[in-house]
Amino acid sequence: MEFQQVIDTRQSVRSFNGKQVSEDVLREMVSAASAAPSWKNTQTSRYYCVFNPEKVNEFRETVLPEFNQNSTKGATAYVVTTYRKNISGFNKATGEADNEVGNGWGAYDLGLHDMLLCAKAVELGVDTLIMGLRDADVVADFCKIPEDEQVMSIIAVGYRTDSVTQKPPRKSVDDIAKFI
Repeated sequence: MEFQQVIDTRQSVRSFNGKQVSEDVLREMVSAASAAPSWKNTQTSRYYCVFNPEKVNEFRETVLPEFNQNSTKGATAYVVTTYRKNISGFNKATGEADNEVGNGWGAYDLGLHDMLLCAKAVELGVDTLIMGLRDADVVADFCKIPEDEQVMSIIAVGYRTDSVTQKPPRKSVDDIAKFI
């Protein structure tokens, strides 16, 4: 698949058909994500893949708010994304933030990684929905996430149904860019 086709095909899917996503597909997605750049190559992004059918149902029912439960019916995996705190954007010797962004660099790096994860999903014929509304403590407890990691998002993974709506239009380059 050409890269432009990946870009054009990727969209947030809220209608999944229930076909099981394999561990191998999830591994390929995480492997692709790990190729993204990170602050001083610190590689602080972490992924918690929930794909056992019983655990997926338990996760959906106990971790997600009701509207995200409804948006992800038929998704057969969830990927919880985190980053290790106080590393990206911090001076290794002093432990001090290198600039005003601090842990924002961990979030930035994770965003780069997550985009590659979602792009790889498209190439593999899998769809995703990135969700940011969650109770981080409940997510961390379910996935046994250590306290030195920051929960960022939950990505539903599955195969779309035929009823997926058309991708919404994007703003033009002239609307979002200033050339100096």
